[in-house]
Amino acid sequence: MKEEDVNRCQIQEWYPKFKSVSIRTFIHELPESFVQYLLDDSGPFLLPASISNEDAFPNRIHNPEEEEDYQVSEGSGDEAEALSAPCFPELELKIKESIETLGGAIFPKLNWSAPKDSAWISTSGTLRCTTFSEIALLLRSSDSLIHDLCHAYDSCSDKTMSRPPKFFLALRKWYPRFQPEMEFRCFVKGQKLVGISQREVTTFYPVLCEKKNKVEVLIEEFFNDNVRVKFESDDYTFDVYVTEDERVKVLDFNPWGAFTLPLLFTWEELEQKAREGDDLELRIVESRCGVRPGLKTAVPYDYLDVSAGSGWDQFLRNASEELQQQTKSPEAGA
Repeated sequence: MKEEDVNRCQIQEWYPKFKSVSIRTFIHELPESFVQYLLDDSGPFLLPASISNEDAFPNRIHNPEEEEDYQVSEGSGDEAEALSAPCFPELELKIKESIETLGGAIFPKLNWSAPKDSAWISTSGTLRCTTFSEIALLLRSSDSLIHDLCHAYDSCSDKTMSRPPKFFLALRKWYPRFQPEMEFRCFVKGQKLVGISQREVTTFYPVLCEKKNKVEVLIEEFFNDNVRVKFESDDYTFDVYVTEDERVKVLDFNPWGAFTLPLLFTWEELEQKAREGDDLELRIVESRCGVRPGLKTAVPYDYLDVSAGSGWDQFLRNASEELQQQTKSPEAGA
């Protein structure tokens, strides 16, 4: 993998080319002061002061007696100065305007990653945000974003830098009727689509068994008509969503291998399919026995360490062996 392959997968790089076949998105360059705020773990957890008086927890009950425990006494001037909340008024105003234009709700994403591992801390338990304060809460609480901030080029054979020169915040329109079973990951090797996998592999969706063949045709046509010529890398993955009216929308691009998960494939299988010129295959979870519960974690699917010898590698191997034993057992059919 080359640095240029990783760079092409940044949303500010690919979105302008695929805007017409993606979901509506506004992208803002982040000031370096905000990037440093996200990286700073030397002090207490502080959200930025909002010039709009917005609250990341609008429904919380304020208890003055409990809040007194966290107030700094008047005599401790050094501590009071250290606890002053940062403020990013220009960025906040731009984000507020974009959220309003996008219908009042968005989900955030940096150059490559969304803060999926911090969704639990939001009031809705999702990435849905309506204010700058809610966005800052998700970004500041996320460990997975450290990938973007510090480790995006770690797998590059020609690595010359540890971070991109600029970071961007993408605000993507929130769709409340989004159906996770209709999101798929597509694998491209040598500019040829060699595999498609159900994206959310922790659940069995019976409806997919009925739609499998149609979905495969739709995605293959979409790749040939919209992606193959426009995206410049030879090897990569891209995620798509198939709407109820059978339109395909591109959601994301990721590098081939490295920190990208192959989901229902293995990278060895995909490499072999490319070498042998096998027909395109779409894999879905076809029964409850086929789900991958090990991938239902608090961190984004794309940034789990499943390399040989890692904890997740061993866990998935054990889970696979146990599943095979269950399916072979006489009691399995009872």
